[in-house]
Amino acid sequence: MQNASLTPRQIVAELDKYIIGQHEAKRNVAIALRNRWRRMNVKTEIRNDIIPNNILMIGATGVGKTEIARRLARIAEAPFVKVEASKFTEVGYVGRDVESMVRDLVEQSVNLVKARKKEEVKERAMQAVEETILDALIPPLKQPAARPSGFSPDAEQETPTSDVELNERTRQLFREKIRGGEMEERKIEINIKGNNNAGVGMIGAGVMDEVSMMNLQDMISGMMPKKARKRKVTVSEARKLLLEEEMAKLIDMDEVKEEAIARAENAGIIFIDEIDKIASGSSKGGGPDVSREGVQRDLLPIVEGSTVNTKHGVIKTDHVLFIAAGAFHISKPSDLIPELQGRFPIRVELNALTKEDFIRILKEPKNALTKQYFALLEAEGVELVFDAEAIEVLADLAFEANAEMENIGARRLQTVMSRLLNEILFDVPDKIPAGSVVRIDAALVREKISGLIKNKNLSEYIL
Repeated sequence: MQNASLTPRQIVAELDKYIIGQHEAKRNVAIALRNRWRRMNVKTEIRNDIIPNNILMIGATGVGKTEIARRLARIAEAPFVKVEASKFTEVGYVGRDVESMVRDLVEQSVNLVKARKKEEVKERAMQAVEETILDALIPPLKQPAARPSGFSPDAEQETPTSDVELNERTRQLFREKIRGGEMEERKIEINIKGNNNAGVGMIGAGVMDEVSMMNLQDMISGMMPKKARKRKVTVSEARKLLLEEEMAKLIDMDEVKEEAIARAENAGIIFIDEIDKIASGSSKGGGPDVSREGVQRDLLPIVEGSTVNTKHGVIKTDHVLFIAAGAFHISKPSDLIPELQGRFPIRVELNALTKEDFIRILKEPKNALTKQYFALLEAEGVELVFDAEAIEVLADLAFEANAEMENIGARRLQTVMSRLLNEILFDVPDKIPAGSVVRIDAALVREKISGLIKNKNLSEYIL
């Protein structure tokens, strides 16, 4: 993998392109990611004993916890899933059990490996698709019986006289037209394999567990014959439909599953968001708290390292990296059960965002909001320009709004930007035609946003 051997400094530099501040959190996730590569390159048998140091990120909403995880997944090019801890329920309750996060990880890993394998066989598949499309346009003729050995074909070499030769030349002509894109809108009739497992999921609902249901569904769909159905589509649509079929034929799924499980075991990352929602907090009564501690107990063996059955095979979670995050407004990390706390040895507190951070967030990241709105209006042929002072006032008002109302971190910037540009976005292109330049200055920002802070009860603007 291209990004597999990035150094910790390079990983932090990549994260810096999208996330402002939070250097401690970036350093720790960069070290954890690099340690995956280091472990895989350990030569001795101690490699199996090196377990990842799981990370617990603590910080208010909107400071960058989830964004760090999202960007880390793209950098790692590794199997990655993000789950909400609050969505899980204790075994015996209606809802998703914690093992489903591991099954999701394996599914993601299978998709990654399959995508790579498809790229490897794509060229061969394209050749087969071209032949299938050509057969639909100009069906091939069977070769005639062999001529007697004494017959000399020299007289017939210049001009094609047999139907087979004429057919072959016509096919060659159409092949060139297909490659040149001249036949894209031509309608042809092709055979597409149907899917036979529709409705199988209803069998045994409420009696069997999720893995057994998936295995039964796969078994039944495998036993039933694949019915081919005819469809009349354009050549361009046929190419897309047939390409998937041809690539699937060329890929060994057993090999894909084996590689995917190994990749999930050794490079998989599971990000558990909102983990504070399953901490008991100060209340020790009944109600949902009973299930919260149950979810923690169910989560513990997964994080410690256990064996989980999936429809693709058995996976061990000993070397999966777990990153948990939570705001911990009501509860504290110490409210988690001690065994689970011990499985997250690295704790990182993310800093609250300052006015200076807001200014940088509006200007520096590759996906900054100012750049996003510039791109949106550029699609209409309108240029959007922000004055430096306007950005400072925007940041100041967003910071003030967080102080006066609920602190929602950088998400407040989305609220104020939407309020600021609402009228402009509505007027383009009716009142503001293509070729116009819209300049945002400090006075306009104050005019549009000031009312947001003066009236704290305007729930329309509170996320």
